[in-house]
Formats: sequence, C-alpha cells, structure tokens
Amino acid sequence: MAQPAWQDPVPLSLDAAPVPEYGSGSLADLLPTLAAGQEVPGFTAMIPELTPADRNCVFLIDGLGWEQIKAHPDEAPFLHSLLPTSRGGTGRPLTAGFPSTTATSLASVGTGLPPGEHGLPGYTARNPETGELMNQLRWKPWTAPKVWQPYPTVFQLADAAGVHTAQVSAPTFEQTPLTKVALSGGSFLGRLSGEDRMDVAAQRLAAGDRSLVYTYYSEVDGKGHRFGTDSDAWRGQMMYVDGLARRLAEQLPPRSALYITADHGMIDIPFDEQSRIDFDEDWELSAGVALLGGEGRARHVYAVPGAQSDVLAVWREVLGEQFWIASRDEAVAAGWFGPTIDERVYGRIGDVVAAAHDDVIITASVNEPHESAMTGVHGSLTPVEQLVPLLEVRS
Repeated sequence: MAQPAWQDPVPLSLDAAPVPEYGSGSLADLLPTLAAGQEVPGFTAMIPELTPADRNCVFLIDGLGWEQIKAHPDEAPFLHSLLPTSRGGTGRPLTAGFPSTTATSLASVGTGLPPGEHGLPGYTARNPETGELMNQLRWKPWTAPKVWQPYPTVFQLADAAGVHTAQVSAPTFEQTPLTKVALSGGSFLGRLSGEDRMDVAAQRLAAGDRSLVYTYYSEVDGKGHRFGTDSDAWRGQMMYVDGLARRLAEQLPPRSALYITADHGMIDIPFDEQSRIDFDEDWELSAGVALLGGEGRARHVYAVPGAQSDVLAVWREVLGEQFWIASRDEAVAAGWFGPTIDERVYGRIGDVVAAAHDDVIITASVNEPHESAMTGVHGSLTPVEQLVPLLEVRS
C-alpha cells in the first residue's frame, strides 16, 4: 500500500536486515571446518555439510559472487555446472560476512574469525589509538600488523600441526601486511599467471599426505569495479577464470577436495544523482561527522564528540528508506560483525553504520575520487553482495 504523502518516511527495520551465518555458514567457518577434518588441534567443524578430506584446496576468486555465477552460465559453464555441489552438495551458498569487502573477508577466511574478533571491520576504519582513518586493504597509514590483528591464522596452526600448507598467489602479495595478518603460514609461492598458480596449487596439494593450499585470483573484481558486471571486460574475466577453475580441478591428486569460493559479490550502480549520494557535497549528512569510513555501500560514520545521536538521527531521516542505519551498539547487537566484539575492535566500528538496501551508494568525490568513480561496488548485506559460492570438486 502506498504511503500517504503527508506521512514521514519510515526507516528500514533493522530487524529485517539479513545477518551473515556466522558459526555455521560464513567464510569465517570454512578453514576451521577443513582443519578440523584434518585433525588440527583446536578446531571444530563449523559447516556441517562438508565431508573431511586429507588434502584441501581453496581457490578464492575475488568478486565472483553466487548470483554472478547463477546469471552467467554461458561465460562460466564449468563453475555454473558446479552450483549443485555448493556447500556440501546442498546447492546453497555461504555468506561473506559484514561488510562484504576484500580486506574483511580475507581476514575472515585466513583467521577463521568473524570481523568483530579479527578486527578488520571494513575497507577503511578508524584507529581508536590515533584517531586516523586506516585503509585495511592498502595498510595506510602504517600500523603494526600484529597489534591490529593479533590472532594466529588457520594456516599457521595447521602448519604447526604437520599439515603441508601453502599459499599460491601473485608475487606482489607476499610481503603485504594484509597477507601477513590474514593468510600467512607455511610456504608462499608467487606466480604471475593464473595458469601457473593452478598448476603449482595442484603440485603443492600433492606434496603432503595432509595438505591445505590456498590460491587466489583478483581480476574479476578489478574489471567489475572499473567497467561493471555488464561489461565485455568483466565477462571476459568470467570466461578466463572458469578455465582456471577447470584446469585446477582436472589436476587434483587423490584424496583431495577443491573448494571454489569468493570474498563478496558485486552490484553495478548507475551514474546519476539519485543512485550516487555525494557525502562531500551534502551538508546534512556531513554535519557533525569527523570521519567517513568504510565504502559506498557499507559506511562507518564517526561523529565529533557529543554529536553521535544527532548524526544518527539525521542519517536515519535522510537515508533510512534506502539504507539500514544503525548505531554502533545496534549493529553489534544485531550481530552484523559477528556474535562477539573484541574490546580493541569496538572503537573501530562507526558511531553510525550504514548498510545499503537499495541500488545506491554514498560516494565522497573529494576524499575518495577513485572509489567514487567505480561502476561495480559491494560491501552491504544484500544477497548480490553477501552470498558467495562454495563449489566443490573431489578426487
């Protein structure tokens, strides 16, 4: 029923916001489940649908969400044919976690912890110790990695337990702080081409009686950001990575399980004023705001001292029909960042958290010119961003 014109807008109910399946079906649950099946001490199988294997390989394709695979059977025939195998043959996806963005998701994968514990709660987040905005993907400004994320990775614990452990990725990622805090442990093997990565991953998988191997490909996400998921460039990447996945699957040694997943999906946002709300040009949204963090579809809003309630009220009034707008405590209580929040992480979360519901983003044309020019984006709780595959091939 249409809302009468004289009534005030009704904000989206926080109770209706989807919450990631932490503890049973999120990215953070994948490696603990695989490690438990390999009898690594301290781990419990969190995703009950998965069957243990002696040799496990995770191939993470950046930006290739569940809905993108479903919608592109012609570009990705091999991946599409594996949809019924997802999540242990249930044909269901996993959830990325919130926000559905690379730094957060890779930390969730590698540590086996939700964002509220590993402490990378977005693309950018405030460092409570310095008051500065910290880019957790590019690690700027420099912050001591082990202070920011002190937990061991699943790879480190598996390696210590005698599991043959390796990461196969682009050489440029070997020494990055994000790799150190999220994906380190065992051997890092840098390979430039996707084909070489698949071949080396298969070799490393065969190198141990118990093996845990991770490999990664980024350019589906890169082309999506630049050109959108409706572009020929993006579709070309879909076709290429489909071939990579088949190449790896055909080389699996005995007693192996290959899991093909992603860190998030992606949505294209039109370039018009209704779809792109420019924080840097909006006096209402910027009033009382000291720092704007996160990214276009998952914003951390840090208020000047004493202005938290006013900022929450204004953001809810202006954007509440298009975004789920929560205070920090409301977002924490709703479980957006996981069932528990470490004390060191609490202050990294915005005083106000805005998660997009509609096809809209909050840009910052002055302070974030590169990000504001992206066609394809992600970060929020909607299915197109949140749902990721867990496709399975066994030998």
